[in-house]
Order: sequence, then structure tokens, then C-alpha cells
Amino acid sequence: MSLEFAIEYPCQLRARYPEEHLRAWGRLASIHTRLTTGERAAPSEEKLRFVERAGDEIERMQEETTICLKCPASLPRDEAGEGEPVGCLGRITYPVEAQFEKFLADRVQLALDTIDEPDQPRLLRILLDNDSPFDGEGTKSLRGVTTADGLRFFELRLPISLAREASHLTTDNLFDALAGFTSKDAERTTYTRELPLAATADYYDFLDLILRNDVSIAERERIQTRSRNYQQFLRLLAALELAESLQARVLMD
Repeated sequence: MSLEFAIEYPCQLRARYPEEHLRAWGRLASIHTRLTTGERAAPSEEKLRFVERAGDEIERMQEETTICLKCPASLPRDEAGEGEPVGCLGRITYPVEAQFEKFLADRVQLALDTIDEPDQPRLLRILLDNDSPFDGEGTKSLRGVTTADGLRFFELRLPISLAREASHLTTDNLFDALAGFTSKDAERTTYTRELPLAATADYYDFLDLILRNDVSIAERERIQTRSRNYQQFLRLLAALELAESLQARVLMD
């Protein structure tokens, strides 16, 4: 279970396969990678049988996606998260880790407390506005959800509250913003959300500040060993940078 994202780019692979098929490959590769490289929880019998049955499809996927290596929309291999075979795809796996949520809250609070308002990312100022569209209700509704398989969207049952200038905000507002905007052509793309081209620079500035600015190599390595989500959001950051250069949207679902 994950939030999937993609750079919308007209490549050779998309000319041969529909978007839904590419997304299915991404999910298949994610499960296969976790089973073969080790994951925190023991894989279920259902997952094992699924990968066993998909042997031929995995082989075809690996062969077809070799063209991604030369594609201008291909994201860095070292930020491929759960072994993404389609170069322009990525995912944020659920549940969102408590460790990452605390990191996000601390970094946003630090930015508000130490950076002068004119130098703060535009998205951060939008979040602070009383008329912000990111009211946190979408994320709030997911916190209490547990699927039939026992999966959750967030490890924390309650959001983390921010302080001082942001005392009216919680991490629910932050995750609402990171979920993007409703897509108007979901039926065609299969993605229900998007980060439109006009917003990619704002999202890039925000995530670059939170994830990388003044984060030492040692601190980044420490976070990466404790949080899978951190690496996945770095891939989203790379997607935003590429999307802006290619004049493309980032699709999400």
C-alpha cells in the first residue's frame, strides 16, 4: 500500500503500455524487491505466491524497462526506493513512519523559527495562511483507518502540533499539502492527484529545504537507516526537479 507518483512524460514505454500497466509493474517490483532483499515483517504467503506466479511478468518487465536508463525522465537509480523498474515512477509506502513524521515536524518548525519570512518557501507561507486549502481534513480521516489486512496509513494515531506562528497547524496540514491537488483527467492517467507544472517549483523549494538544507551527511545517513520514507521523499524531490526541466506534471495517487 503506497502513494504512487510519476513524471508525466511521453516515452517509448508509454507508447507500448498503458499507465495502469506501468503502475502494476511498479507495485510488482516493490513487492519483489522487499521479498528478495529483506523487509521488517515476514512476507505473507499471499505475497510469496503472487511473486512466484509473476515470474514471467517480472522477466518481461526487467527487459522492457532497460530503455528507461536512457530516458530524460528517468530518476536517479540510487534513489529508487523499493527497486522501481520504470524510471519515472516512485512511491511513498504506508504506513508513514512516526520517525519521518517527527523529522518533518521538527524541520518545518526549525524553518519557521530561524528563517526570515521573505526567505521562506512560498508553500510554507501558504500553509500558514488562515485561508490555506490544506486544512488537514484529508489526512485526519486516514489516521484512524485500518484495512482488513491490518495495514495503516500512519503509524501515529494523532498528528504532531506545531508551535508559535504555526500553532494552528499540525502535521495533518503538511501531509495534505504533500498529497497535491485533485487531477481533472484521472480517467485517462489513472492518477487521482497531481502536482501541476505551475506548482512544481514551490514544492521543490519546500522539500529541498526540509529534506536537504543544512542536513549533514552523517545526519542524512542516520535518518536513512531509521526511515524508509525519507529516501522515498528524496525521490519525489528528484521527480519535481526533473518535471520542471521537462515542463511536465507530477502525477500522484
